[in-house]
Amino acid sequence: MENEYLFSELDQYLFGHATHYDLYKKLGAHPTTIDGVDGTYFAVWAPNAQRVSVIGEFNDWDTEANIITNEDDIGVWQGFIPNAKAGQMYKYFIIGYQGEHLYKADPFGNQAELRPGTASVIADLRNLKWTDSAWMKKRQKFDIKSDPMIIYECHIGSWMKHPESAGRGKEGFYNYREFAEKAADYCKDMGYTHIELMGIAEHPFDGSWGYQVTGYYAPTSRYGTPNDFQYMVNYFHKKGIGVILDWVPAHFPKDAAGLACFDGTELYEHKDPRQGEHPDWGTKIYNYGRPEVKNFLLANALYWVEFFHVDGLRVDAVASMLYLDYGKKDGEWVANKYGENKNLEAIEFFKHMNSCLLGRNKGAVMIAEESTAWPKVTAKVEDDGLGFSMKWNMGWMNDFLEYMKLDPLFRKGNHYKMTFSTSYAYSENYILVLSHDEVVHLKCSMWSKMPGIYEDKFHNLRAGYTYMMGHPGKKLLFMGQEFGQQREWSEEREIDWFLLETELNKQLQDYVRDLWKMYAKYQCLHGTDYDPLGFEWINADDADRSIYSFMRKSSDGKKNLLFVLNMTPMARPDYKCGVPVLGNYKLVLNSMDPKYGGTEERAKKTYKATEGECDNRPYAIAYDLPAYGCAVFEFDYVTDEPKKTARKKAVKKAAAEIGEKAAEAGEKIVEAGEKVVQEVKKTTRKRATKKKAAEE
Repeated sequence: MENEYLFSELDQYLFGHATHYDLYKKLGAHPTTIDGVDGTYFAVWAPNAQRVSVIGEFNDWDTEANIITNEDDIGVWQGFIPNAKAGQMYKYFIIGYQGEHLYKADPFGNQAELRPGTASVIADLRNLKWTDSAWMKKRQKFDIKSDPMIIYECHIGSWMKHPESAGRGKEGFYNYREFAEKAADYCKDMGYTHIELMGIAEHPFDGSWGYQVTGYYAPTSRYGTPNDFQYMVNYFHKKGIGVILDWVPAHFPKDAAGLACFDGTELYEHKDPRQGEHPDWGTKIYNYGRPEVKNFLLANALYWVEFFHVDGLRVDAVASMLYLDYGKKDGEWVANKYGENKNLEAIEFFKHMNSCLLGRNKGAVMIAEESTAWPKVTAKVEDDGLGFSMKWNMGWMNDFLEYMKLDPLFRKGNHYKMTFSTSYAYSENYILVLSHDEVVHLKCSMWSKMPGIYEDKFHNLRAGYTYMMGHPGKKLLFMGQEFGQQREWSEEREIDWFLLETELNKQLQDYVRDLWKMYAKYQCLHGTDYDPLGFEWINADDADRSIYSFMRKSSDGKKNLLFVLNMTPMARPDYKCGVPVLGNYKLVLNSMDPKYGGTEERAKKTYKATEGECDNRPYAIAYDLPAYGCAVFEFDYVTDEPKKTARKKAVKKAAAEIGEKAAEAGEKIVEAGEKVVQEVKKTTRKRATKKKAAEE
């Protein structure tokens, strides 16, 4: 039987040009049968090694038992080992460039030993059972411009602990399968369209949350096997939920079993520490100018999206890749060939990766966590953009949180913090994020950030989430914040589900559910997220009262929404809001409804606009605005326009008809006048003739 895993001359060529997009199908450990013998074919890139052997449970970790060979120009060592089978642990024993002995995990390994162990595990991924063809077909039509997207950011290990922890270690983790069956139903019930999972690629330290990766091709063994991971993705898809993974191509840890100095040389990283190390993070930086390194990352992104059907990647720490001086002082970095701080190789890498992945996988998304004002992050590559689908809106997040944390007395002096983001809301395809980073390390949970006494915190949080829902951009909320998690998040414990036994927490969860379902229901909220015509301020300048009012407009003028937000505990019973058209304004959401924990039940659901200028608008509605009250009204923008147009046409037609009749009447008058004149002239001539005859 021909060996399908042999690393051929074509493979070498593609790898050397960073265009071997299926590289994961050749490098790594692949169970197979050759000449009737079952075993595993191994291949690893280590061009500067003196010798490489595979050690593992199949040979009692003997460094001399299974030496593999390197017969190409690119440095790939490969070989078949009979009787090495799925489930067995292994490593590469490498005699390095200077003769050092290195014990390395497989960079392309599909499974890893549970930490603190660092070995790789042979995984057989040849017969994964996918039943998500309907989802995958539907995904091809997903349009970020017009489809709803609400993301539930989640850390599997701390979302929920298993009630029966025996045999699961002290952590009590749910495995991928169990998590899927609980979390998918929860996401669907709450109205989330996607789940974003932290820390999936294998990592040695729980406290890194998965952002210091050692096994880029291995779903972490904390929650099960690669087959379990596949089941999870498949299950989410069957429930109609997309799956996004956090992906970390910016750096990697220095762990001895990992990528650092892999073959005794700086293979994946830069040799110069000014280019190859993050001083603040204590990690290594990839050498994006090396084709094989770039191919390692490109193929990894494609591996998750194409092989495991993941719907997108959220790329971590993009800014650290774009700037050569990121987190560094003078003398700690090296400028590019133009003397600038732009990382030209990383820029080219992003363009290559995004154009390739999104071009091959229609409907998938690439999301940048980019914290600066780098231009054109989501612009097309052909327009000199980086080619990402979307970008986290960190500017909005910072301003929003700074404002919401303020005592309401001081909000009027910071009114602009809630309006400034709309001045740049369409410069990129933004996602509004309230992520895990904002509720850890003494930053407090979202609930704890809010000012006021116990009940006020819930009122403030409902107001804040309402503003978030109405603001242009897709949405992301970290787990637990939807029901008012009170403690900071910790990866060591599950989120505080017990709070749902408290009425106000349960009511907040109900409110967030209704917000998200409203977002999906109304085309004006998701279909015009990236259209400047989809958002319009009614009054952005009511700082003294800390009230915001704006419209979200649909593409066809129907079912638009008017938002009115009171960000203080001062009720405004005489409040009037300017509106663009006459007609009825239907109250569809009241944040202070008692069912959400408020104090203002409204029997009246329809408010009729009246004539009279307000907020520089020709019409207005009167609404008794309660303390911390947020109201959302549905209206049709086109209600009065046909009537106005008809009136104008009628007036114009009437004027034309009157003009025609007046002209006809005028002509008759002129004709009659001319006859009178002729008669007078005739009579005058007769008299003159008669007088003359008498005189003679």
